[in-house]
Amino acid sequence: MNEITSAQMRAARGLLRWSADDLARNAKVGVATIRRAEASDGPLTMTQANQAAIRGALEAGGVAFVDQNGMGPGVRLRDRTTAAE
Repeated sequence: MNEITSAQMRAARGLLRWSADDLARNAKVGVATIRRAEASDGPLTMTQANQAAIRGALEAGGVAFVDQNGMGPGVRLRDRTTAAE
């Protein structure tokens, strides 16, 4: 899965309890980029570099993006207990 949706981005940020400023700082993009992306519906409309930075920051924070599975794409938190093993 390469592209994420604005809903996945909002949900991922919520799972991490990050503000838009937190995500912007971690992804090294402008907070306006985050707010503009989250205001739309559907696939993110931004440069591939910004999308990769945002996705990378959210994944580094512990989010796993879930592909389309019959119920639509989603997000979940990675199980941190198994990551340490």
